[in-house]
Amino acid sequence: MRIRSLGVIDDAVVELSPGFTAVTGETGAGKTMVVTSLGLLLGGRADPALVRIGAKSAVVEGRITIGAKDPAAVRAEEAGAELDDGALLISRTVSAEGRSRAHVGGRSVPVGLLGELADDLVAVHGQTDQQGLLRPARQRQALDRYAGDAVAVPLAKYAAAHRRLRAVAAELDELTTRARERSQEADLLRFGLDEIAAAEPQPGEDTELAAEAERLGHAEALASAATAAQAALAGNPEDPEGVDATTLVAGAHRALDAVRSHDRELSALAERLGEIGILMADVAGELASYADGLDADPLRLAAVEERRAALTHLTRKYGEDITAVLAWAEESATRLAELDGDDGRIGELTAERDALRAELGELAQELTDARTASAKRFADAVTTELGELAMPHARVTVEIRQAEVPEDADGIMVGGRNVAYGPAGADEVELLLAPHPGAPPRPIAKGASGGELSRVMLAVEVVFAGSDPVPTYLFDEVDAGVGGKAAVEVGRRLARLAKSAQVVVVTHLPQVAAFADRQLLVEKTNDGSVTRSGVTVLEGEERVRELSRMLAGQEDSETARAHAEELLETARTGR
Repeated sequence: MRIRSLGVIDDAVVELSPGFTAVTGETGAGKTMVVTSLGLLLGGRADPALVRIGAKSAVVEGRITIGAKDPAAVRAEEAGAELDDGALLISRTVSAEGRSRAHVGGRSVPVGLLGELADDLVAVHGQTDQQGLLRPARQRQALDRYAGDAVAVPLAKYAAAHRRLRAVAAELDELTTRARERSQEADLLRFGLDEIAAAEPQPGEDTELAAEAERLGHAEALASAATAAQAALAGNPEDPEGVDATTLVAGAHRALDAVRSHDRELSALAERLGEIGILMADVAGELASYADGLDADPLRLAAVEERRAALTHLTRKYGEDITAVLAWAEESATRLAELDGDDGRIGELTAERDALRAELGELAQELTDARTASAKRFADAVTTELGELAMPHARVTVEIRQAEVPEDADGIMVGGRNVAYGPAGADEVELLLAPHPGAPPRPIAKGASGGELSRVMLAVEVVFAGSDPVPTYLFDEVDAGVGGKAAVEVGRRLARLAKSAQVVVVTHLPQVAAFADRQLLVEKTNDGSVTRSGVTVLEGEERVRELSRMLAGQEDSETARAHAEELLETARTGR
């Protein structure tokens, strides 16, 4: 991490070891700012009072080594971040006015995203910032991991059945809550289909009837026009002296035909006149037939108009024309079949829902039994750890319970009771602590003081070491109220936890710091600030001097030096 203008820190770089890093220094030197900086990177509250006096803003930057498939990396990439050679770069800026900005993998992101990533990156345990295992849901998850396949196998089956039940319940709710709407829709469709079926319209019938009505409505005018045209072409029998077009064309044809042999062009014209005469005779015949066949029947016209009115009634309601009406009828018949099948579907879904609830009840009981068996082993292991951490009379138990709900509420039957359930079963898991004999077991967040709580968290983390996916643990004042042999045991257990995860501890105890793979010293300059050179990695003689100071307040005390060297040797050989 690089920290700039935060509290007493002007500009400093903190390099944390992959294993166990201890952060030490005089009281007020700025050790807590290391914890605060990490908190900001994890989405903690941005307090403008943290900005160093005279600075416009405080900036914390972190480089976190992470696998490309780790949940935090996947979530960051979903937000547009990019990994930098296997590392995730995170920065947080807090202005003196209180504004806060966050960047992940080179991309500006909401501060809330940092909090999401934190759940998969760091577990923080301290006097004022308890996270992780204090949450009941996390306690259940941790117990499940501790139990291994005994819980994992039935939990996988339960989760699959639970997902199916949610899907069935959602569909069933959709069908039942919209039953009235769907019934009304079915009635409307059924009425329309019955109306269309009663009329029995044929494709294109409306177009054909419109043409027939037009013809029948003007039958007399059409007959008169056809008769007049036929007379003009072929002559009127009642007027023998009249001249008609056919006679005139025939005379013209005869005149040309008499001389056509003398000229080819004139012969061609004679042929065309002959064709005209034939065509006129055909048209005249068809006009006579049309006039004779035209029926000016008023009854038929009335029947056509009545049928057209019936079809118009359909087109006003169901389509622009009869073709569209018939298409609507086809689609509506399909939709009506779906709606009419809802009652049967509701019955099927109800039966499946009840069967799934019964199955979930059986699987939930399996989960409860497996968790109960593992909880006893876990509680005994944590209690043993607490005995070595200056809490010899404390006892941890794990309470596994279910919340009973009314019979008519959404629940599953477990042990003959209707209980609430969720994606991970029906169990509520909570760690309880009795700090001394006679004290009633209480939730660990309420049953322990600040220093005790940190040690309880340490004991729990040691027992869960290797099963919790969080790669980094931060303990602030984990050694509060501890000294002597208990302090050595705290250091030993932190070193044990560091074999499977990264551990960062802010401590004032040399017994704890001696077990660290890397010890960082935070110290102020003469002007009261921590600069880049104010956070140093202690090695060899420098580390002995710092441990001596922590032991006796005197870096050059021979007795303290001897004790410091003894502590380092104990830590080296006694892990």
